Amino acid sequence: METTPRLCLSCGKPLKGRLDKKFCDDACRNAYNNQQNSDQNNFVRNINNILRKNRRLLEEQIPEGEEMKKVQREKLALAGFNFKYHTHQYQNQKGQVYFFSYEYGYLPLEGEWVLVVKRKAET
Repeated sequence: METTPRLCLSCGKPLKGRLDKKFCDDACRNAYNNQQNSDQNNFVRNINNILRKNRRLLEEQIPEGEEMKKVQREKLALAGFNFKYHTHQYQNQKGQVYFFSYEYGYLPLEGEWVLVVKRKAET
């Protein structure tokens, strides 16, 4: 009975040992998995970087000891804030929709202003 040799999914070398073995060693397994996930990881990493930058920019707007501050939208945009990305939205009882990057958010106001807020920690 002739069987075809099992080959490493990463480097293509013949495998020895267990019948369910797929890789030569940990290095080949890691290289294969990193290559399989690289496109998806880059996409997620880039979005997370945008969200973290948005959070940092919002945090910088609120003075120490304050919970909110009115800021010109253009000021945030010039600093690199990306209004397309946020972690979640919150609608208050008045129907106003806040856009959050983690615990920092903003409420679009009339004209070119936004109200930057920090959400209180929930206990």
